[in-house]
Amino acid sequence: MAIAKICQNSKVFSEMCIASRTLSKCDAMKDKWQPTTSVKITTAKVDANSKQDLVALINQYKPDLVLHLGLPYHDLVIMEACIECKVNYVDTASYEPEDIDEPVWRAKYEKRVKEKGFVAYFDYSDQWAMGDAFKKAGKMALLGGGFDPGVTNVFIAYAKKHYFDQIDYVDILDCNGGDHGYPFATNFNPEINLREVSAPGDYFENGKWVGVPAMSVKRVYDFPEVGQKDMYLLHHEEIESLTTNFPEIKRMRFFMTFGQSYLTHMKCLENVGMLSTIPIDFEGHKIVPIQFLKALLPDPSTLGPRTVGKTNIGCIFTGTKDGKKRTLYIYNVCDHQECYKEVGSQAISYTTGVPAMISAAMVATGTWKGTGVFNLENFDPDPFMDMLNQFGLPWKVVENPVLVD
Repeated sequence: MAIAKICQNSKVFSEMCIASRTLSKCDAMKDKWQPTTSVKITTAKVDANSKQDLVALINQYKPDLVLHLGLPYHDLVIMEACIECKVNYVDTASYEPEDIDEPVWRAKYEKRVKEKGFVAYFDYSDQWAMGDAFKKAGKMALLGGGFDPGVTNVFIAYAKKHYFDQIDYVDILDCNGGDHGYPFATNFNPEINLREVSAPGDYFENGKWVGVPAMSVKRVYDFPEVGQKDMYLLHHEEIESLTTNFPEIKRMRFFMTFGQSYLTHMKCLENVGMLSTIPIDFEGHKIVPIQFLKALLPDPSTLGPRTVGKTNIGCIFTGTKDGKKRTLYIYNVCDHQECYKEVGSQAISYTTGVPAMISAAMVATGTWKGTGVFNLENFDPDPFMDMLNQFGLPWKVVENPVLVD
């Protein structure tokens, strides 16, 4: 989806190389989008696990930036390649290891759990630690340039700049009111999605992390243009960066909507071990259960033509302005079928792809600039917000919304 939006923005992007382990997928995207754009598209095969491969490709192509749209397992090695080649880097999700039992990473993880208190396997610490290396290279890395994280970070920066002297409480709400008609499917990469929602949840309050069992905190909210939905508290990476960059926030939570059918299927799969990331022996072969499950489930990229309904993703704020209490809701509503008509994808892909393109544009044009490692809230939100309106994700600001208890 980000590729489609890059093709729509030829004023910024003149050329791109689509690279992946599977060259045929890159060629198919080129064949689809090249006739629609003046952006020159080339393709290449690359192993994102191999720094050597990445460095060779970057040195051959000599891009202004690398936009990483793949799995977060590859964040660190791609960042290392960008440092060596002195090129800017943009991604959409924080680093998460594929093997959570690898001894070196596990030791760092246990130390982080003890010191910070949250138990999620994904966090920004390893990426933030590359800040000095990017400064030395004279380049920047921009982390979390999707919707959540990404647009939600920009919403908070925008609210602080224009509506609040101080923000005390933030609830990030991610509602997918779409229906794809399958008994069970995930709207983005099943491996990442199922690992995320089956993990313990937590939120940040009064300077510390508060942990809760997975899917144990439920609220019901009436979402504009979608309706009333059940939503559940999860850990999400933008809480880590936002509470670091806005330390005055007293509490921040993240909620995502799920239907009962989804939860029932997920619990059953978890109970029989299908969400495990630990390899097992099966008839002489090593397989990872959750990766095998991914192969069985519908490919999220095929959900577009059959998904109907809307998404609503946004932030509810409580704070003060000029000494008076203020509450505000900034959100976007996206229609699955309208997305499919425009670019052939459902709204989940659309709401990630548009901000990924905008994030890349902010760096490519120098609108956002610096040396080091940054999150989106570190920069002026206004040009990003303008581009959301321009490229298909218009947002609304509502005063005095219904709050989440």
